[in-house]
Amino acid sequence: MDTKAAGYRRKVNTINRVITALQRAGLAFGPMELLTVPGRRSGEPRTFPLAVLKVQGGEYLIQAFPKAAWVANIRAAKEGTLSRGRRSRRVRFVELPVAERGPVLREVVASGPPSVGRRYVTTGLAESPTPDGVAAAAAAGRIAVFRVEAAG
Repeated sequence: MDTKAAGYRRKVNTINRVITALQRAGLAFGPMELLTVPGRRSGEPRTFPLAVLKVQGGEYLIQAFPKAAWVANIRAAKEGTLSRGRRSRRVRFVELPVAERGPVLREVVASGPPSVGRRYVTTGLAESPTPDGVAAAAAAGRIAVFRVEAAG
């Protein structure tokens, strides 16, 4: 990760601590929810604030940083809890195959502010901040996309 991406990551980590504290206090805002999954090595609960995005009639978690710990934990656990304010729900995560990620990524970038596409460039996951640039096969192969479903 280059210096610009590392600085961006530090800023986001600081903001994430504030968001987590507010969510735990019962204040929900925006698309943010707290994801809690067992750590892939420790098995201990790990909590991350993430935007749960409503796209194409479903809910999705989309990776914004390379080597994001929550991605590896979801891949290992397959299920977890999403909390918003004082409400929680058990969910399972279905990782989309690379070939199916493009339309979801394209819609997320096209419907969001320009900063959404730029984030993927800043973090090195995409070459171009445009909807097509983030949805391109090379970028889609680097950006994990998980559909959120009710746990059975």
